[in-house]
Amino acid sequence: MTNYYRADALRLDCAAEAQRIAGWMLQAVGTTLRRRGVIIAMSGGVDSSVCAALAVQAFGRERVQGLLLPDRESSSSSGSLGAKVADQLGITYHSESIAAALEGLGCYRWRDEAIREVVPAYGEGWKSKIVIAAAANSGLSYFKLVVQSPAGELQEKRLPAKQYLQIVAATNYKQRMRKAIEYFHADRLGYAVIGTPNRLEYDQGFFVKGGDGLADIKPIAHLYKTQVYQLAHHYRLPAEVCNAKPTTDTYSLAQGQDEFYFGLPYDKMDIALWCHNHEVPVAEFAAAVSLNEQAATRVYQDIASKRATTAYLHSGALLVDPVSQLPKLTSPAPALPPTP
Repeated sequence: MTNYYRADALRLDCAAEAQRIAGWMLQAVGTTLRRRGVIIAMSGGVDSSVCAALAVQAFGRERVQGLLLPDRESSSSSGSLGAKVADQLGITYHSESIAAALEGLGCYRWRDEAIREVVPAYGEGWKSKIVIAAAANSGLSYFKLVVQSPAGELQEKRLPAKQYLQIVAATNYKQRMRKAIEYFHADRLGYAVIGTPNRLEYDQGFFVKGGDGLADIKPIAHLYKTQVYQLAHHYRLPAEVCNAKPTTDTYSLAQGQDEFYFGLPYDKMDIALWCHNHEVPVAEFAAAVSLNEQAATRVYQDIASKRATTAYLHSGALLVDPVSQLPKLTSPAPALPPTP
């Protein structure tokens, strides 16, 4: 039997799903983890904003602690929007810049050193980002460095593997430093840390090991990004959250997630992942997102390739022999049956 993509495949019963997730969160944190509340780092993006709203529904605003953790290159709107969401939800929050810590760790120095090996003129006042591109003949993906001079001139250079890895390793300091601060406050308050990846990010490895991939609970990892936006509207979060294009907020130049990692806008990537998960034939998927079959095949191949890479990101430390005497935490059953 051939499977097909339906236009309503990603439609969510928001009230029922919010109740189900909130009930699970309460059980997971209070009973399984035995913590008194939750920490949520709020970037102003839809994922963290929805997680914060779910946390308030689960625990009440008094047991949710928000954190705003900008660095010197964070979008000027992310902090103000994170604060706006926190104020709307009625939760307290701390704002702590991580810029000095990143400077001390060499985040900017290591990154800029790698950039200058590709663009020697890069220096004070310049901005940069990494974007993904496909070779014209083979369709194989590669990364480009995009830099902007203080005068506004843009340059693009194909990024060699060595410099790419160093730039990514340096910028990963940002996510890891934020996570260290989240766990400081979690230890201080006896709270659990919320991780905010949606299904697309969790499945395809769009997170940093020991950084934003580290958390005690991940309440929306089963939800497609499209569904997270539906919950944002359900909670009547600010319009800037409900209508925003997903960004990384990691590089000094504005960067969409589709530029850096996924290659397609999130709504089409959601359809791609749903179709791949439900074994929808390539031709049917291609028609659903207006791609030719060759391009659609590459998307399916990219999903499988990223899953292989993501296994390392999800894994814990490997042991010579299992230590079987240690107790294992088990995720509680959701409060209600899963939403169809």
